[in-house]
Amino acid sequence: MIRRICLILMISLLISTGFVRGAEVREPAVAGSFYPASADQLRKMIEGFLKKAKIKRIEGDPVALILPHAGYIFSGGVAAYAFKAIEGFDMVQGSRFGARGSGFDVVIIGPSHHASFPGASVYDGKAYRTPLGEVPIDRDVVRKLLEIDNTIRFYPSAHAREHSIEVVLPFLQMTLKGFKIVPILMYDFSPDNCKRLSDALIKALKGRKALLVASSDMSHYPSYEDARKVDGETIKAVKSLNPEAVRQNELRWMKAGVKELYCTLCGLGPVVTVMETAKRMGADSVKVLKYANSGDVPYGGKSRVVGYMAAVIYRQPPLHSRIKAKKEVAGDADI
Repeated sequence: MIRRICLILMISLLISTGFVRGAEVREPAVAGSFYPASADQLRKMIEGFLKKAKIKRIEGDPVALILPHAGYIFSGGVAAYAFKAIEGFDMVQGSRFGARGSGFDVVIIGPSHHASFPGASVYDGKAYRTPLGEVPIDRDVVRKLLEIDNTIRFYPSAHAREHSIEVVLPFLQMTLKGFKIVPILMYDFSPDNCKRLSDALIKALKGRKALLVASSDMSHYPSYEDARKVDGETIKAVKSLNPEAVRQNELRWMKAGVKELYCTLCGLGPVVTVMETAKRMGADSVKVLKYANSGDVPYGGKSRVVGYMAAVIYRQPPLHSRIKAKKEVAGDADI
């Protein structure tokens, strides 16, 4: 009996500290609530969102996306704008021509809503599953991250019910081919933790083609009017491509006394980390593609809302390439 009790205690301790491996395939946790559980319905919904998302072509190479993670009926239409920016882009060749990209990584960093832990948690498994199929995980990159920094670990319980990564995947499955993911969750948004994760990503991704994704909603729970004001300032900070400006914007608004304002970005850590890492990967420009909040959809009220933004962080081509492209466009216009 004593041996059984000791064994149970040891197993509980291992689970609580994150040493026990999670399932090889992470099953959907929010299918049927955040998005349709039916593959056909899900596919049609995403196709509808993408069809409505009209954007001008991004003149440059996408390095990162910032997009929301609420239920699709609230934020799916906004998220579609970010995916529209990479639809048809060859991530390997860095071109919109030829076959769609293959052999690259999508690093998704989301906030942890259900578990607290130090550092970051990267899923060390085979795949994430959605109604559209399995999305393979790049375990080579995962293992490198685990080796590079001992504050980066795998906490299975953190990923079990978390939606901030899961809701991104069906859109990726509909817009890109041949990719693997690196799913990372953060709870600690401190400057030191964000820098450590960015440093580790730069090392782990060296020599690889990768797209970064920051999963984050914007202001939480102010009124419709207050949300537009707060989110407008957050968007300005994001456009500066200055991670510290984004952090200072959060601090300033949290002291401003806005009624029921819980945060400016629920994924502040992921956004700051992705911005910093993208800059180190050569990104030099940001384009905010769409903004809305839950009060803009028929299902949402305006007394308490959540904000949503879709943005792409990209690397502009050399000046001579931009001039050539403009001449070609002008030439086409004359025909």
